[in-house]
Amino acid sequence: MKPIIAITMGDFNGIGPEVTLKSILSPKIRNLCLPLLIGSIDVYDYYAQRLKMKIHLKEIDKIPSIFSTKHIPVFHIRKFQKPIIKPEKISKEAGEFGREAIEIAADLCKQEIVDGMVTAPVSKESMHLAGFRYPGQTEMLAKLCNTSNVVMMLIAKDLRVGLATIHLPLKKVAKEISQKNLIQKLSIIHQSLQRDFNIRNLDESSRRPRIAVLGLNPHAGENGNIGNEENIIIVPAIQSMKRRGIITDGPFAADGFMGTHAYKKYDAIFAMYHDQGLIPLKMLGFDIGVNYTAGLPIVRTSPDHGTAFEIAGKGIANPSSMIEAIKLAVQIIHNRRKK
Repeated sequence: MKPIIAITMGDFNGIGPEVTLKSILSPKIRNLCLPLLIGSIDVYDYYAQRLKMKIHLKEIDKIPSIFSTKHIPVFHIRKFQKPIIKPEKISKEAGEFGREAIEIAADLCKQEIVDGMVTAPVSKESMHLAGFRYPGQTEMLAKLCNTSNVVMMLIAKDLRVGLATIHLPLKKVAKEISQKNLIQKLSIIHQSLQRDFNIRNLDESSRRPRIAVLGLNPHAGENGNIGNEENIIIVPAIQSMKRRGIITDGPFAADGFMGTHAYKKYDAIFAMYHDQGLIPLKMLGFDIGVNYTAGLPIVRTSPDHGTAFEIAGKGIANPSSMIEAIKLAVQIIHNRRKK
């Protein structure tokens, strides 16, 4: 059965609606899943007309039992509020619509009315104007799902990078890293590799997931000469995982590890902070990167790019990352069904 994928609108002044419409027009996506747009039909109609897209959208109030091949359903939010669309502009209203779309999609997932969700990019500035008090969508979804500990994972082809910390200033990163925190997140990554990516030793021909852990400091601390976090926090966490039978190696110096392509030997890389993990991933797959939230009871992916206000409404936004996000959501849903 094709899974139903709820796709949120994101910030309607950014490229979210455009890459969403381009993605669902792709035959490869229509063959994989049943897309359900969550947002304002006025916004989608605006961009479809502006960009001369041939697509038939239909406003719905409830999820159909049978999806038509003739139109794309739009779960229309705030139907009595016609949004003021201004591509490239920060807007409180755009933040309000973006936030509500996420809440509705998450609720549909929790009720198992849809099988998974893909979130288009939002502007944190617009969301903050609308009263959003989370660092990002990942943290918001963790709260909506009553999940205390999740891991942001970025995926580009076979490269999977999990983050120990997410949207934090660098001066706060070291304080947020603890043995307990690392062990929790490494456990989530291991479980996700098994359940969501189907990397598990079901028989003698398969194998256990392999995770590489990067150090926090340059040269992974150089045995305490450039910081002690590796010796007193990261190494004990790795040893704890090994005692549980989970293959976890490191800590590795991040530059050498990526530069020598050592990442190819592992199923996932565990980075200590945002840019440490995302810079190499985006260099290897900038247009196809996907953001996945491991540890949620629901399936959520997102394209690994922002609102790109500077090109919004111009018809030149690349939908590749959104297409990959939808494909990954479908893959994870099928892998979970195998359990």
